[in-house]
Amino acid sequence: MSHVAAADLLRRGIAEASRGLVDRESLVELVVLGAVAGEHLLVVGPPGTAKSEAVRRATTVLGGRLFEYLLGRFTEPSEIFGPVDLRRLREGVVEVETTGMLPEAEVAFLDEVFLGSTAILNTLLGILNERRFRKGSTILNCPLRICVGASNALPEDPALAAFADRFLLRAFVQSTPDTMLESLLQQGWQLGGSPLAAEVGGIEAVGRLSALLPTVDLVAARPLLSEMYRRLRSAAIPLSDRRMVRSQRLVAAAALLDGRTVADGRDLWPVIFAVPTAEMQAAARELLGPALQNSRNQSLKVAALEASAGPAARADHLVAAAELLLADSSAAPAWKLQVEAWLREVDAGFSPAKQPAALAEKWQKLRERVQAP
Repeated sequence: MSHVAAADLLRRGIAEASRGLVDRESLVELVVLGAVAGEHLLVVGPPGTAKSEAVRRATTVLGGRLFEYLLGRFTEPSEIFGPVDLRRLREGVVEVETTGMLPEAEVAFLDEVFLGSTAILNTLLGILNERRFRKGSTILNCPLRICVGASNALPEDPALAAFADRFLLRAFVQSTPDTMLESLLQQGWQLGGSPLAAEVGGIEAVGRLSALLPTVDLVAARPLLSEMYRRLRSAAIPLSDRRMVRSQRLVAAAALLDGRTVADGRDLWPVIFAVPTAEMQAAARELLGPALQNSRNQSLKVAALEASAGPAARADHLVAAAELLLADSSAAPAWKLQVEAWLREVDAGFSPAKQPAALAEKWQKLRERVQAP
């Protein structure tokens, strides 16, 4: 499988997983980005904001061996890593039976991740960072591509800082905005009866792109990254050396998911998601806006848009939205309201002279349809 074919397969998988979600498409995209980069994702937001639904849909489409668990204060390590193997214990050997448990998973989702006990979190540290688990007297190499942790808030306990730092990607979720409530109600009503068509080979495509990660050419992107980090430091938005170095993996993964093996200014936007807090991410978007104006990604359109709010990414997102509207032949009142809102958004963001050709074409078609008798 070529890198272009792998990126195309994952692009279709992202579209399938995002179907029916409202304002949560970027979570699906960040799961795939993290899986290709081999970096973990922390999703932070209040209860009832579809964090788990978005992550589950992404992991379903990826395929591979999945481990999912809701952690609590009284969760035992055996519930995560496996029970003691009684057969081996009779032989006088203490060994953990890991079949079907986290150490053998390719994709993991841990809800309420910071509620785990010290014993659980300390063991998780080794798996997340080194992909290794001590199975009795032997060391098991873990095939984990990505662990997604979910929490209602960032931990305030300094003792959890080292564990939280293992999640390079951070996504902060808020309730759906008022302007999208109609879509939320409609799609939420239909979501339960709309099963996913699992994307066969998703985890193989991830493996293919991950294997190519060290070969991605970062020569053009690295000076731009360095300047971005200097700007963040000057504004007291610190990134640790570890985060700066590892965020290059996100940039390389973004390029691969766009079908390229050479990274450039289009691929810098994932740095925003490596900034550790919601407040710092908002400040970083404002500060780095000029450097991110060219951000775009055909597989990760919404995440690139959220990170950069650049014109190229906005145009791609609007074109994709227009295609969905044009595919709907109902012309119902709700559809007309959506089209009118789309037209207003384009007019507010792009003067007619600065509309990309694809966007201008969609604008004309939708305007003609909404004005038709």
